[in-house]
Amino acid sequence: MSFLVLLLAVWVEKFSALRQRVQRDGPWLSELHKFEARPKTARRPWLILALLILLPLVLLQLALTVIGSVAYGWLALPVHLLVLIYSLGRGDLLAALGPFRDACRRGDAQAAVHVAERDMGVLADNSEQLLHGVQGYLLWQAYQSFFAVIFWYFLLGPVAALAYRLLALAAEHSSTPAVAERAAQLRHAFDWVPVRLLAASFALVGNFVAVSRVMLHELLNWNISAAQLITRIGCVASEVPKPVMGAEGVTGLDMLWELLIRAAIVWYAGFALWTLLV
Repeated sequence: MSFLVLLLAVWVEKFSALRQRVQRDGPWLSELHKFEARPKTARRPWLILALLILLPLVLLQLALTVIGSVAYGWLALPVHLLVLIYSLGRGDLLAALGPFRDACRRGDAQAAVHVAERDMGVLADNSEQLLHGVQGYLLWQAYQSFFAVIFWYFLLGPVAALAYRLLALAAEHSSTPAVAERAAQLRHAFDWVPVRLLAASFALVGNFVAVSRVMLHELLNWNISAAQLITRIGCVASEVPKPVMGAEGVTGLDMLWELLIRAAIVWYAGFALWTLLV
């Protein structure tokens, strides 16, 4: 059923607006801020994470256990699909890149700086840093929005996928540094395996030798962040040219996007093969 849900998630992503209706973070973020504002819980970041992440996960697992015993478990399929869709990243990556691509194609550096800061939060001192930052944004957002989520869903089910997204929300939106720090630490642990698996996929569909050189030094490096690793690996795997403003800069982004598409095909082929063999 996991592979069927993954296929349905891609269909929903491409041809339906269900994702926008399902991904409503307001109630959860409101509860997060309430707990952070209370003196009794504000000083206990692990308690906040337990109440807002662990408790929903336990409730979801209980619900799946009950539903799974009815109608041969097929009633669990829509629950799996909804949880997976909710766990995917927020926003439209290609739409966010659109204004920057237009400014970059025109060679309008001032407009490119403005839209990169407004739409992606990328800051830079020159055009080379700006394009490198946008390339990193593309790779990281694609990874954390899609690849990390489907990895944990296929490996451990919807509970793990939801755990990843709730940790990401806590790390990104918490107003309490201690809560954000602990959520980021747990998310870093969640990222360790899938980001390296995606890097290995880049080696298969990109420049194998260049990726191998980087991975040789970073494979077991716990301290490098997932964003840093996937940016380095993605740029060498796709052989992106030196970042320059203009049509060449847009071409570099297209090369990275094509690399991500090829890696996604490899992942789905691997999921299908595993489903057939197990």
